[in-house]
Amino acid sequence: MNTSVPLARRRNTLSSSLGLGEKLFASSDERRFATAIEKGLAVVEEGLLTEMSFADNLADVTSRYLLEAGGKRVRPVLTLLTAQLGDGNTDGVITAAMAIEITHLASLYHDDVMDDAPMRRGVPSAQAKWGNSVAILTGDLLFGRASKLMARLGSHAIDVQADTFERLCLGQLHETIGPEDGQDPVQHYLQVLRDKTGSLIAAAARVGVQYSGAPEEYLDPVTEYGEKIGVAFQLIDDVIDLAPKDDNTGKNAGTDLRAGVSTLPLLYLTDQAATDAASAALLERIDRAVQADDEAGVQSAVAELRKHPATQRTLDEAHAWARSAIAALEPLPRGPVKKALVKFADAIVERSS
Repeated sequence: MNTSVPLARRRNTLSSSLGLGEKLFASSDERRFATAIEKGLAVVEEGLLTEMSFADNLADVTSRYLLEAGGKRVRPVLTLLTAQLGDGNTDGVITAAMAIEITHLASLYHDDVMDDAPMRRGVPSAQAKWGNSVAILTGDLLFGRASKLMARLGSHAIDVQADTFERLCLGQLHETIGPEDGQDPVQHYLQVLRDKTGSLIAAAARVGVQYSGAPEEYLDPVTEYGEKIGVAFQLIDDVIDLAPKDDNTGKNAGTDLRAGVSTLPLLYLTDQAATDAASAALLERIDRAVQADDEAGVQSAVAELRKHPATQRTLDEAHAWARSAIAALEPLPRGPVKKALVKFADAIVERSS
């Protein structure tokens, strides 16, 4: 088994996962807090290698494909972080963190099939490498493995997993069919993000409290925080999608536009096009370039959209969700956990700069 990439991942830091610099943790207590998360993440990483191994040779290769491709492990880090509100890295916390990350990885296999995505984490997507059927079945295998892990923790964990999986599917379904007649497209899109992205990040934060023995009154605040920060995270991704090619991901600017995904900048542009001729003309150029598969035209239109007020409105919306996420943390005690969660929210909305 080739473990070189995951072993390197053990040296992952709070800085790379959550955008938190070392200067954030100045006191000895805060440094011990950061060290505890680092140690927990190393245990999670080792566990992921074990739990995502299969006796079947093909399944063993395909299931670990995206794990070994990288990723910041944001969700398990959040689980470990909120666990410091209680007894820290208990066996239950580690198990839950692994299950959440495997669920996330499983969803990526399915997302890439539905989006016909050629790349993921800087490598060819699983569906591009092995075809749709193998990618879908690999995702199913991983969903099953995540469920087995959660089952070890009892009925509450099974409920969390089932509820989260249901919301992931509903979010993808609603994104696929689009808003109903008379439904506000922006509100529809934001609900899709709450389900597709926010629900799993919320679950990650929640299980850290639940399985560390932390006070129950912290459950709802961290869950609300997780869901809202997930929406902010995706909105910033909408803006990043308009940026020039990212050599780390291999994505060109406007990847979502080509795939027919109605991101928030495009929705805001469509809204403004109803009363603004320049916005209407830009929207028409985008549609024409995408339909004609005109790469130069797409790049030109994306560059213009990047400078359009619709993109600034998206950034403003992301900041609003981040502020609301931070406000949800009010019941948490002052200390390194709350400090890190606030800094993470700030780091999320700074990624586009």
